Amino acid sequence: MAVLHISATEAARNFTALMARVRAGEKIVIEDDSSPIAVLQPIVAEHVRLLSESLRLAKKHASRATLDGDFERDLEAVINSHPEPLAKPWDRFWIPAS
Repeated sequence: MAVLHISATEAARNFTALMARVRAGEKIVIEDDSSPIAVLQPIVAEHVRLLSESLRLAKKHASRATLDGDFERDLEAVINSHPEPLAKPWDRFWIPAS
């Protein structure tokens, strides 16, 4: 991953361009007097298994699970049984201002 070191003043001058570089995969280290104060970098998305992949794996392992008429109800029950909201991938990176 390419790394760009930039002053806070330069970062503030054209933040939109910095975000474009981050989206392209670059890591940006924002510095104040050569001391790092912030890092902008792409979030690595976690692997999400598609239903088609799950079905392929079920068949490969000779699973007897079926997607019958009760599947939707069963899936809804699983989701509703989760006691707290599921975290979004970006939640673990968010630090609220104090």
